[in-house]
Amino acid sequence: MKRILILVCLICLINKSSQACDICGCGVGSYYVGILPEFSKKIMGLRYRYNTLRTHIGAGGVTTYLTTEEKYRTTELWGGWTIGKKIRLMGYIPVSFNEKLNQGITTGKQGLGDIGLQGFYKLFATDKGVGNKRLVQSLWIGAGIKIPTGKYDAALKNSGQETANIFQLGTGSVDFTFNAMYDIRLQDAGINLATSYKINTTNRQSYQYGNKFNVNGQVYYKFRIKNKVTVAPNAGILFEKAELDKDHGYTVDVSGGRVLLGTLGLEAAFKKIAIGANWQSPMSQNLAGGFVKANDRAMVHVSFMF
Repeated sequence: MKRILILVCLICLINKSSQACDICGCGVGSYYVGILPEFSKKIMGLRYRYNTLRTHIGAGGVTTYLTTEEKYRTTELWGGWTIGKKIRLMGYIPVSFNEKLNQGITTGKQGLGDIGLQGFYKLFATDKGVGNKRLVQSLWIGAGIKIPTGKYDAALKNSGQETANIFQLGTGSVDFTFNAMYDIRLQDAGINLATSYKINTTNRQSYQYGNKFNVNGQVYYKFRIKNKVTVAPNAGILFEKAELDKDHGYTVDVSGGRVLLGTLGLEAAFKKIAIGANWQSPMSQNLAGGFVKANDRAMVHVSFMF
């Protein structure tokens, strides 16, 4: 396997809270950030994501009787299919297990999340020698759609309290994403740059999650072990910014925001199998006007190439 780390998959996602929580990386369809294995035709795999956050934070960041610890666990079946040399389709099916703890009482919900599909077009790719090393570049652009297969519970929305409407399995809306991804690698050292913008529509309950923008950059290096196993550590930063939500056309103050995260990851590949893990930790944030605090996130995956 000569090229294992070229594409960054921006299933924003799927986001975060790309979907039900468009501000914190938790909730429906949480955002995946990582460096995926390169595959020539088809790939299929499982991803597991774990995110936590604190909600209902009082003014000045104080803890109140409403303050809640929330956990979001998502298992995701995903796959990709390369058509010809320039077109790539990728899709995902998430199943979520959400849990929140308040005043010693734990409640939860689980079920199918929002299913998504994305298509990418390769604008250009080069592979040439620079001295005694290889310089490889690629630029992809894409667009995607997310359909409301996850349950959206309008009863959980409480406009009378300082509550972010994020404890959902789905957004209840059809949403769209637009992506661009650039990768450059000199022999075994490379850089990935990616950006995405997600447009959320209004669901049947007249609630619209704010549109979301994110950009991330990662550096990586591949270590080859006896030409059979490739191990690639990576590190980078991720910035996310979401607009305010709207409820029946009115702006929701406790929504939207921004977060800057540092990321660390490790990918390994052997023949047609790839495994990897990624850790994201907030460096700076201002979510839902300060009423939500995002904590660390983690992701692991195993993928099979055909």
